[in-house]
Amino acid sequence: MPDSPRQQQTLISTGAVLLALLLALPVIVVVSYVFVPTGEIWSHLAATVLPDYIINSLLLMLGVAIGTLLIGVSTGWLTSMCQFPGRGIFEWALLLPMAMPAYIIAYTYTGMLDFSGPVQTTLRELTGWGYGDYYFPDLRSIEGAAIMLTLVLYPYVYLLSRAAFLNQSICVLDASRTLGNGPWRTFLFVALPLARPAIIAGLSLALMETLADFGTVQYFGVSTFTTGIFRTWFGIGNAAAAAQLAAGLMCFVMILILVERYSRRRARYHHTSRRHQDIHRYSLRGMRAVAASGFCFGIVALGFLLPATQLLGWTVSVADQVLDARFIGLVSNSLKLASYAAVLALLLALLLAYSQRLFPGKVLQGAVRLAGMGYAVPGPVIAVGVMIPFSFIDNSIDGWARSNFDISTGLMLSGTVVAVIFAYLTRFLGVSLQTVDSGLSKITPSMDEAGRSFGYGPLQILRQVHVPMLKGSLLTALLLVFVDVLKELPATLILRPFNFNTLAVRAYELASDERLAEAAPAALAIVAAGILPVILISWTITRTRRVAVTRDTP
Repeated sequence: MPDSPRQQQTLISTGAVLLALLLALPVIVVVSYVFVPTGEIWSHLAATVLPDYIINSLLLMLGVAIGTLLIGVSTGWLTSMCQFPGRGIFEWALLLPMAMPAYIIAYTYTGMLDFSGPVQTTLRELTGWGYGDYYFPDLRSIEGAAIMLTLVLYPYVYLLSRAAFLNQSICVLDASRTLGNGPWRTFLFVALPLARPAIIAGLSLALMETLADFGTVQYFGVSTFTTGIFRTWFGIGNAAAAAQLAAGLMCFVMILILVERYSRRRARYHHTSRRHQDIHRYSLRGMRAVAASGFCFGIVALGFLLPATQLLGWTVSVADQVLDARFIGLVSNSLKLASYAAVLALLLALLLAYSQRLFPGKVLQGAVRLAGMGYAVPGPVIAVGVMIPFSFIDNSIDGWARSNFDISTGLMLSGTVVAVIFAYLTRFLGVSLQTVDSGLSKITPSMDEAGRSFGYGPLQILRQVHVPMLKGSLLTALLLVFVDVLKELPATLILRPFNFNTLAVRAYELASDERLAEAAPAALAIVAAGILPVILISWTITRTRRVAVTRDTP
């Protein structure tokens, strides 16, 4: 380790930039295809489907943004700052939809609400109506896709906004009360602006997931950038044009990131009070308590209970045919991949975010932002971005071994679990980075100065000062990636080793053949595996702040 601070800064900054560029390699490979000639394909796309891709992607983002903000922020405030019947259950139950893949909830609701489904069948039996005698909303539309995505993505906003509300300075909220502000004005003019960084971070994650979604929009027949990339790549067979569409999709993400950064600008949100106070929740009574409980229950029912009950019913009907040793192997493969990817993504995100805090240079910030953009890139595009360099390395090593030792090394990277996990890191590093960076931004710089006054170096400050204060954020980042990897489908489908399968791939294979009942056990296992981490997230957030007995009644 170099002795002088300047040498340490150069070493850490250079290492962080190289690491960020390595993780961004698939994205860089895809972007490099922008300069590859594509003939007449772009003029054809511009004259036919490109306007639909742009308009539908924007409308979908707008719908999901409105839905996730309304549900996520309101439920986050209710469960953290208000007391009403069932609040203790709802504070973790509202996270359960996070374990539900969007394409699975789309399949399930379509099965329930289609013309031949139980809802419309019961309606016709009760009223005697026939086909065309009544209006029923069409779920296979852009509005339906926005609703499905909102139901499974609002937990990102709920999770981070609730953590922000729980960690806000009670002195500031008490000051608002002494100025005569009621609960509603305190929420609107004090708590909400203070929680803005966390809310925007959660909204950014939800919108990136929306842009990268393929299963839901493809099933509902909604043309977006992701379906366009698939059709151009695997339908027309033009990889360069597909990569250029993917680059256009990344421009949307860059705009989101820039808007989020611009909204904060130079504002910083630190605790300025050294006095710790317990949170005193508002006690809701009468119709307000009923409305709060009913609202939270309705969200949980629509996002988890109804689809999970349908999946459980299908699973029971096919359990004797599907649940065997092969199914246990699928569970084991999925849990191993998710665990490895989550731990590695957390360590890399902590290293990059802390390096950025220590040495906030433009080069390092640009490299870290580039590494975090993979979250909005569709899984198949990431998979191709991984396959191209890995195949080049494999072929180069094999050629060298053949010419020098007359032996073949075969595929050492591509077609292995290493390629799958590398794709996961590229795809989900943004989740860890957003969460860890949000946590670090709440630690006042004076804590670093206090560590240096004790003679600590950068790594000692990280280990002995920052990590203990970041426990909640670190666990949240770890479990968010774990659940996301469990649900990930396209990259796993393309990069998995031969004869290697996961729960998500098996559910997709069966659901794409309209064998929804047989796909239900794998889908339900994904949901079940994600429930415990989700509960643990909620428990950790709650423990970050003690809550006292209620005292206020609005």
